[in-house]
Order: sequence, then C-alpha cells, then structure tokens
Amino acid sequence: MNALTLPDIAAQASRQALPLDWVGMCGIALPILIDGQRLTATADAGVSLDDGTARGIHMSRLYLALEMFDEQPLTPALLRNVLQRFLESHEDLSKNAYLRLHTNLLLKRPALVSPLAGWKRYPISIEARLENQMFHVEQKIDVTYSSTCPCSAALARQLIQQQFLDDFANTPLHHEDVLTWLGSANGIVATPHSQRSSAQLHVHLQGDHLALTELIDAAEAALGTAVQTAVKRADEQAFALANGQNLMFCEDAARRLNLALKRSDAVKAFHLKVIHAESLHAHDAVAESRWTRNPA
Repeated sequence: MNALTLPDIAAQASRQALPLDWVGMCGIALPILIDGQRLTATADAGVSLDDGTARGIHMSRLYLALEMFDEQPLTPALLRNVLQRFLESHEDLSKNAYLRLHTNLLLKRPALVSPLAGWKRYPISIEARLENQMFHVEQKIDVTYSSTCPCSAALARQLIQQQFLDDFANTPLHHEDVLTWLGSANGIVATPHSQRSSAQLHVHLQGDHLALTELIDAAEAALGTAVQTAVKRADEQAFALANGQNLMFCEDAARRLNLALKRSDAVKAFHLKVIHAESLHAHDAVAESRWTRNPA
C-alpha cells in the first residue's frame, strides 16, 4: 500500500494577497517557573504574517517552541529566545513575534504582629515582543490594598468631638472618666469609610530580570495598607492603625506608587492605575499616572 503525503494547506498561496499583523493562538495552557514556583499559566503566542501571498502560518511550530518554558526559569532572556524560535520557524513568512503570559504569582505574607502567615495571590501578565529585531518586555501586576478616605476621617473626628462636648458639657473632667468614654460606643460614634482598592501596574522593563516580587514589595510598602491573609486580633488592630496612619485619596495612592516605581532600576517606563471601589458611592474613584525614564 502506497503512503499518501499529508496535505499542507497552510503552505498554499492565498487567494487574497494581504499581510496580517498578528496570527497565532490564545489561551494555551502551560507551566512556567517564577522565583522557584511552578505556576499554571496561559499563553497567547503569535507572529506577523508579512508574506501576504502565504495562506497561513505554522501554528504547531509556535506551540512546540513553548516547551522551552518547561524547565527554565522565566527571564527576559528566555522570552527573547522563545520569540526568536518563533521567527526562525517562520523564516520568509514573519518579521515580528509576540507572546503574552497570564498567571497568578503566590507570595507567602507574614501577619503584621502575630507569627501567622498566609499565601496571597497576585494576578500578573507578561508581554514580550520581537519587532524588527528589537526586543521589548512589559508586565502587568495587580496589587490589592485598603484605602481610608481622609475627608470621611475628618468628618468622623468632628462628630466624635461633638459627642464629647455633649457628654461632658459642664462636667469636671477626670482621667478615668475620659478613658472609659473613649472605650465606649460614644467614643467612636462615627467611623470613616474605607474600601478594598487595587493598583494596576503596567511596567516596561529594562535589565535581565522580571523583578516581580521586588515591584510588588515596593508598591505595598509605599501604600502601607496591603490586604492581609491569616490574622489574629492583634493583627487586625495593627491593620486598623495602619489605615488610620495612611489616609489616602486615589490621588495620594497614585503619587505614592509613582515615586516607588521610579526608584526601581528595573523600570524603564510605567503606566499605573489605582481604583478605589468607594463604599460611599456607587461608582469608583480612579487615578492614573505615566512616566518614562530619560536616557542616560
């Protein structure tokens, strides 16, 4: 029996000679190694189809090139090698290669006071491209924190002052009476509103490492109120203190993050967006900031 040659339809000429900007696959499941962790990720892999007469690309070649992520730690150098493999497997077809990775980085975070600790999830996306032999890598990181409104805090303090005047009008003040009052419901007749908030950091990298943990640590330190994992009452009290000492509008949070990211040598440029999901309003308060490092 004679074996038949399998048809290669993608190698046929296109009936409409037209180049395409991006052709590839989205949502490919694969493992990646980041900071010693093997994480489950999805990948979007593609190339430009610059030969407009070609019917299509060889998607299986892109898929097989992703096997390079199986055992090697994720670095900018590895990303570039994968993109170069994309182009080598599409010689005369493609000039540009693209790759996006989506995963959740897990970091174990200690409690503020107690010896407890817990795992915290950080959604991240890494985008690499090789265009005209120029390599670019960017990453997006989501950081969650608590924000307490400065205006609401001032209004709450005023109500507490008024309650104090009402309760102690024309009354001699004694230390024990005031201390007892401060620990009562009347002593905190109003509280400022706060909300879970998020910072979306879109960072254009320079250098030979991704600096994911470094940037997350810098962002959380700048904000001062990162959400917690496992806590005891002492930790919850410390968190309340941190919120009281870090009152911030969305504008304040954006400025803090701007300054923190500028200090990182790994950052070439960034676009950050903070979202305060207001508990007072039915809408969000949002601020954005961009920056590009001047060439040396």
